[in-house]
Amino acid sequence: MRVAVIGSGRVGLVTGGCLAAIRHEVACADHDSALIAELEAGRLPIYEPHLDEALRKAREAGRVTFTDNSLRAATSAQFILLCVGVPQLEDGDVDLSALDTAVRQIAPAIDSSQLVVLRTTAPVQTGEQLRHLLSVYGHKPENHIHVAANPHFFREGTAVDDFLHPDRILVGVAESSSAQLLREAYEPILEGKFSCPIHAGCCPPRQAPEMLVTNIQSAELIKYVTNAFLALKISYANVLADLCEQLGGNVQEVSRAIGLDARIGPKFLDAGLGFGGPRLPKDLQAFLKFTESFGVEPGILQGANRVNRTRVDAFFRKIEQCLWVLKEKRIALLGLAYTRNTDDIRGSQAIELWKRLTAAGATVSAYDPRAMTNARDAHPSMTCAADPYQAATRADAMIIATDCEEFKLLDWQRIRGLMARSTVLDGRNLLLPSVMQALGFEYHSVGRPAN
Repeated sequence: MRVAVIGSGRVGLVTGGCLAAIRHEVACADHDSALIAELEAGRLPIYEPHLDEALRKAREAGRVTFTDNSLRAATSAQFILLCVGVPQLEDGDVDLSALDTAVRQIAPAIDSSQLVVLRTTAPVQTGEQLRHLLSVYGHKPENHIHVAANPHFFREGTAVDDFLHPDRILVGVAESSSAQLLREAYEPILEGKFSCPIHAGCCPPRQAPEMLVTNIQSAELIKYVTNAFLALKISYANVLADLCEQLGGNVQEVSRAIGLDARIGPKFLDAGLGFGGPRLPKDLQAFLKFTESFGVEPGILQGANRVNRTRVDAFFRKIEQCLWVLKEKRIALLGLAYTRNTDDIRGSQAIELWKRLTAAGATVSAYDPRAMTNARDAHPSMTCAADPYQAATRADAMIIATDCEEFKLLDWQRIRGLMARSTVLDGRNLLLPSVMQALGFEYHSVGRPAN
């Protein structure tokens, strides 16, 4: 099929690259001409595992193009995916101006044979508003405009794998013809009939995903309630961590035990610095605002949000208790991205820790395998090390703030020899307390006993 992807940020590039990987012809559009020039030159503005390979193969096969003209991209497309950003406002509401601009740009090209699909996470009832705007700016009867919602559920760091091997595919439609078009578009994924850019040869056997068809409002709501529930699980794990610290329990043992219950499941029960990033905090805030606007008491979700806001505070107090005075202390900070396998620092708890430490007078040397360029661009005063060992040199403490697998594999004996004081504060529970103590470290983590 011929597909237009409007918005070439992280969501748009993953969506466009993966649709091209399953053999659709994709035109990725964005108003940022400089971004388009970078993409046409084969340079990705983001780090996402396997995305560069997927786009490279698609470009070589002639299945993906880039343009700064959204109208041109939409004109010949069978369906158009709206992937533009929806940033959060100070009051917790969302800014829909970029989405409004994109709709006005493509409206003249839309006819009754095309389907406009909302891919961006946006408030419930946005789909109906899109239909109205497309009708007004396209000068066509509203019943000639076909709109659907197709929320994404991929995670940064595993986005390509999540797209090509999803748990489910959700589409919200107003007409059966729209559902049929999207079913045909996703047929290679639903039946496993595509050449995967991640796995050599045939993909490993996986359970075929189900395509769920709902109305548009339900699909929009499902996206928000899913993220709100994941946020709830993370905050619950952090409450358990606080309880374990008071009672001498081990939060990893407790979380593993409850996660083995099929009704609960093990994912998103990791205690630590809480949830961050560009999605979960924003979506939870927007959902709280939305429920309150309809007079629905969000209750437990407010509690989850409140717990999450305290996680960096609690860990910072742990650092202060350990080091006593932070002024003029040398701190090695491992991790700047909000999660592993990404260069995204938006909503990063690691960045918040860096701000707190420097404000307290500490000298911080930071390292992240992928996010240092973005971090230094956003915070020019930040000092970054060439590697973790340079960061550790003469440090009074080392803090693990991002759950990078690479940090598990470091030569910790060497690091101990480089540090002025062999103290590690692990905000992600990456390492084993018994191993770190055997190496001679003073080791602190979240919700786990020291020995």
